[in-house]
Amino acid sequence: MCSLAFSPSPSPSPDPSARSLEELEREICAAAADIAAATCRWLLLVAEFDERRGWAEWGVRSCAHWLSWRCSIGLVAGREHVRVARRLGELPLIREAFGAGELSYSKVRAVTRVAAAETEESLLELARHATGAQLDKLVRGYSTCLAATTAGAQVAYERRYLSLSWEEDGSLRIAGRLPAEEGALLQAALEAAQPAAVATQEPGLSASIGERRADAMATVARSALAGAQPRRGGDPCEIVVHVDADTLAGGDGAAHLDDGPAIAPETARRLGCDAALVRVIERDGQPLSVGRRTRTIPPALRRALRSRDGGCRFPGCTHRRFLHAHHIHHWARGGETRLDNLVQLCSHHHRLVHEGGFSVGRGPGGSLAFRRRDGVAIPMAGRCEARVRRGPVSDRRVDAETCRPWSAGDPLDYGMAVEWLLSRARAGPER
Repeated sequence: MCSLAFSPSPSPSPDPSARSLEELEREICAAAADIAAATCRWLLLVAEFDERRGWAEWGVRSCAHWLSWRCSIGLVAGREHVRVARRLGELPLIREAFGAGELSYSKVRAVTRVAAAETEESLLELARHATGAQLDKLVRGYSTCLAATTAGAQVAYERRYLSLSWEEDGSLRIAGRLPAEEGALLQAALEAAQPAAVATQEPGLSASIGERRADAMATVARSALAGAQPRRGGDPCEIVVHVDADTLAGGDGAAHLDDGPAIAPETARRLGCDAALVRVIERDGQPLSVGRRTRTIPPALRRALRSRDGGCRFPGCTHRRFLHAHHIHHWARGGETRLDNLVQLCSHHHRLVHEGGFSVGRGPGGSLAFRRRDGVAIPMAGRCEARVRRGPVSDRRVDAETCRPWSAGDPLDYGMAVEWLLSRARAGPER
């Protein structure tokens, strides 16, 4: 449950037409300061919730996805809220001004993109004087200058590399270095591929950010393979898994990738949920016969499933691409490949249901019932119940002037302001 606190605002006049424009303006500005202060407190709660990975208890991809699910916030806005929340812990002066209602969320969002210990005090002074639009333009100019100071483009190009190596646990380790423009290209591709446009997805780097980027890289790979030309013979690119029937049915036997490492039996069962199967009969490790390649889910049934579910059915998930057809009761354990035994899940939640200890079944009336690792039921819909507590926002007085810029919107010399920030950054911490 989301709990918000607001300070008392002037009571609206019984007859709105009796209120003067000056009174209306004061009330709007005072409410804006109230909202800024309350937003700061709310973001600090979000930062703590994210740091403690409270969202992971519900199986969602990130704190931004949890905000979308439980607090009705769009994913793009949710990711930006989480980013700002994390930065507030590193910027005490900006946090204090924000908490007092002196800076709007829009201003804080802008300065947290570029603020550092060396420039926080200077940026705060600029933020207090500038309008919201002026501060946005100033931050963009400053950010561009910071990027332009990086030298050695040729050296960066010559140092490019990408290495891939299999770890003992079967995971693939990736390390590399790219020059600036190619790095930006990869970053843009990852951001575009992050779930519902991850960003997630998304753990310094905190775990949640790293996980979302890893998911995005897998999505980029799937997209590239989906658009690739078929290989010789007409077959698309594929991942081959070797696993015996007893393992698929629930045993603890071995499974491994073709020309790759061993994988967990539950991973093999997840991959087998929605795959093409080739039956091979062996004796002493030598194949005696190889059957025809078949799909576990026929095309007509897949179309019906796609039409019924429309996307990932895990509570709060918005994914509509790269979905898997999950057998609620696995076919290798006797489950039928029928519409009522299938559910669409995205890669992340399909993995959670298999390797992650989450579960899905049928509830009363055939409804889906998802449960966490600890058996707690996951509600199919959530809402934020806001409680309004009356009381002061802070010890400081919050009124119509609190959030107003210190200047009257007079023109700024952006070049001079950016140069001043750069000099402050070179000079070191100001306090």
